[in-house]
Amino acid sequence: MSVLVLVLAVCAACCLGFGFVLQQDAAQRAPLGDFLSPRLLLDLVRVPSWLAGMGLMVAGMVLGAVALGGGQLSLVEPLLATNLLFALGLSRARAGQPLGRQGWAGLALLAGGVSAFIVAGEPRGGAVVTDPVRHWLIIGLMLGAALLLTLCAARFRLTWGPALLGLAAGLAYGVQDALTRVSGRRFSAGGLVGVLTTWQPYAVAVLGVTGVLLVQSAFETAPLRRSLPALTAAQPLAGIGCGVGFLGDRLRTSAGALAWEAGGLAAVVCGIVLLGLHPALPQGAVGEEEERAPSLERG
Repeated sequence: MSVLVLVLAVCAACCLGFGFVLQQDAAQRAPLGDFLSPRLLLDLVRVPSWLAGMGLMVAGMVLGAVALGGGQLSLVEPLLATNLLFALGLSRARAGQPLGRQGWAGLALLAGGVSAFIVAGEPRGGAVVTDPVRHWLIIGLMLGAALLLTLCAARFRLTWGPALLGLAAGLAYGVQDALTRVSGRRFSAGGLVGVLTTWQPYAVAVLGVTGVLLVQSAFETAPLRRSLPALTAAQPLAGIGCGVGFLGDRLRTSAGALAWEAGGLAAVVCGIVLLGLHPALPQGAVGEEEERAPSLERG
């Protein structure tokens, strides 16, 4: 297990967490008629705080890609999930809200769960699965589920919509991370030409833009706490599924190890939920969602 990979993944999580807070702060003021429309990105690109948030997000994605180049997806993804800790930290500093029991409990569950999964599973590389059917089956299931969640989110914009969009974006980002690792391997083997002559880097770009649109639409319609936990929980689970499913990542499979791995992932999800519901995360102005509801439902 490389210390450099750990440092890069945590730095990526820091950039992502800070970036999400700045993005949501700007997106919540965007026109509601732009929900799930590319016009939303055209509106937000004129907002300096959103551009700063996107800059941090891009930096986080680049650092994450470098970490993926040196480590297994099953190792990097749980570390990226700690972005919620950094988002909470920035929100707490801005709001002056103490962590309290809920915050400390969520922090302990998230950090402890990530540690338990990594120590028990000992993620390591292996032979990449060469069966294309298996590749497309896993990717298709992930992206099909993301599409279904997006369609449901469009129907329930002000209730379950933000959480559903967070889940959809998390699945898309998990697949994107897997394809980023594939592209890194192609680059190592065949250089720039070897990468550009394959479909994976183009799929990475499409998934990246799609994920940004889903996330900003979720940020636009509800406070950060309604969408970021779902996004943060779905991405590592999707990434680990892809890593083990077709990238050749190996985890320990003894009964004890599997129990600790499952317990670790469960603790991560529980910690994310607790932190996502913490009062320090932006909740929006009182009555804001109710006032915006009529225009959203007409949009």
